[in-house]
Amino acid sequence: MLIKDNHLTLRRKLTCFFAAPDLFGAEFSRAQTVEVSRGRVETRRLVVSSSLAEPECFTGFCGVRQVFVLQRERRFKKSGVVQQERVLGMTSLGAAEANAARLLSLLRGHWSIENKSHYVRDVTFGEDKSQVRAGNLPQVLAAIRNVCISLMRLAGHRNMAAARRFYAARPAEALKLMGCPITE
Repeated sequence: MLIKDNHLTLRRKLTCFFAAPDLFGAEFSRAQTVEVSRGRVETRRLVVSSSLAEPECFTGFCGVRQVFVLQRERRFKKSGVVQQERVLGMTSLGAAEANAARLLSLLRGHWSIENKSHYVRDVTFGEDKSQVRAGNLPQVLAAIRNVCISLMRLAGHRNMAAARRFYAARPAEALKLMGCPITE
């Protein structure tokens, strides 16, 4: 779980923890990846520790076994512009289950889910603009959107916006995709 701005006290605690390891007697593991694609060089550095004496008391969350700081650096080849980002987080996975390299891989994999599902639901299907708030209806609509996305992916569509336009213009094809018999 990444620590966002709504947990300001926890962010401050973890910032201090990683800034002054001697104060806490902490031990750290490190991992780094470098990826070159799309005209940029992306470097990710992860520093992780399971040295918190009582992680639940320190973080205020049950089940926390490791805390980490992830630094991302993007260097654009053409312009030479460098973007840097630093995020703090915690996980319920222990050091035996997820060492620094494995945790870095898991964090990277999280974004593939974000890009393939949540982004499509938010942007292509306008989920964030939905004004439905009552009862279980938001979860039901999210499930329907997920089914639609999955069916379109299974049909071989890679661009969900184009697939949505395709099926909006051809309702008979949409029914066929769902396995509904077409009656004239």
